[in-house]
Amino acid sequence: MRSEIISTQLRQIAEQAIAHPDRVFSTLIHRMDVDFLREAYHRLRKDSAAGLSGITVKDYGKALDTNLIDLHERLKQKRYIAPPIKRVWIEKEGGKKRPIGLLEIEDKIVQKAVSMLMGAVYEQDFYPFSYGFREAHNAHQAIGEIRSQCMEHGIRWIYDADVSGFFDNIDRSWLRTFIQQRIHDGGLLRLIGKWLNAGVMDEEQISYSDRGTIQGGVISPVLANIFLHHVLDKWFEQEVKPRMHGHCFIVRYADDFVIGFQDEADARRVMEVLPKRFAKYGLEIHPQKSRLLWFGKPASNKEVKRGDNTFDFLGFTHYWARSRKGNWVIKRKTSRKKVNKTIQALWSWCKKNRHMNLSRQHSILCSKLRGHFQYFGVRCNMRAMETVLHHVRRGWRYWLNRRSSKKALDWEKFEILLTTMPLASPKIVHHV
Repeated sequence: MRSEIISTQLRQIAEQAIAHPDRVFSTLIHRMDVDFLREAYHRLRKDSAAGLSGITVKDYGKALDTNLIDLHERLKQKRYIAPPIKRVWIEKEGGKKRPIGLLEIEDKIVQKAVSMLMGAVYEQDFYPFSYGFREAHNAHQAIGEIRSQCMEHGIRWIYDADVSGFFDNIDRSWLRTFIQQRIHDGGLLRLIGKWLNAGVMDEEQISYSDRGTIQGGVISPVLANIFLHHVLDKWFEQEVKPRMHGHCFIVRYADDFVIGFQDEADARRVMEVLPKRFAKYGLEIHPQKSRLLWFGKPASNKEVKRGDNTFDFLGFTHYWARSRKGNWVIKRKTSRKKVNKTIQALWSWCKKNRHMNLSRQHSILCSKLRGHFQYFGVRCNMRAMETVLHHVRRGWRYWLNRRSSKKALDWEKFEILLTTMPLASPKIVHHV
């Protein structure tokens, strides 16, 4: 019942935002009562990592009502303090590492509550081609949109852009300016300021920055979408498209985006002005990682070498190929980097956990494989998924065979094992 009341409140805000597209909302924070905070808590992932204190979502929930009443009182009396954020590093392609911030549970709850309020307003403003971290939007819709736009409108040029260190370089003064164009609630703005200025604890060192948002923060996706809505989406829709000679489109997922053009001259004009547009707001289009490529049907350009007219987006390589009927169509397959990264990660997992109970190993491996196949299970991608499964089978047998020097596990015995403990199989689940 309480969840329905909160949903009704958010729907009312959304209806006001739709009815009054120029309205500036100045009184939203009063809606963050104990029930609203409770709903925010229930919408959090229960398996998310803990911050510096070590208190998990489940730990906090053991005395949820008492904790939320105390949290609400501190918010109401402006005694709420945003504690330092724990920084951890995760592996990226090429041996690089990406920083992720782990928040305290109360930060997560309040950030979730604020993102719910802000989302109710801004979801009405965001364009349909923005797919990242939005309800009823996902990555598979984004790649499906690219395919349909290219095939239906004769797109021949793709600008594959890369923003350098987006989350680390968001200009906070511009971000505040953008937010205030739609939400000018002093309480919400103060909370956002607290989170942006909270220190980051990396091992024993605490540091502060005057730029960027924390990757991993619950509020960060909303702030990122607001920033790029003004810097990129709105500019492209209102200023760029009317000046183009041919059809063009943009598909954005968080800070990853591609732009498609019918006309090469249009593409080069945008390619020239886009870095200047981003530089105005403190961001940089990476000059080496961003590129303009010809992406028409291969039969119409014999000079393009095989593989030169492909691009990667959201973990998929997009390319032209013949259908079973002999027609040229756009297909998608798991990018080589993603295939290699997945194989290496699962190989390392098998090595590290080879002494774990066998049934437990099987259960976790199947879970990991199902997660991979659930995301990459698009049409025409069976071969790449089967490659992952093949290498996981090899890796699992290899490390099981090294659990003991006395009992060898050859392929014959391993195949018998797989009859009782079969690994998850790939399947097509997304017809986009």
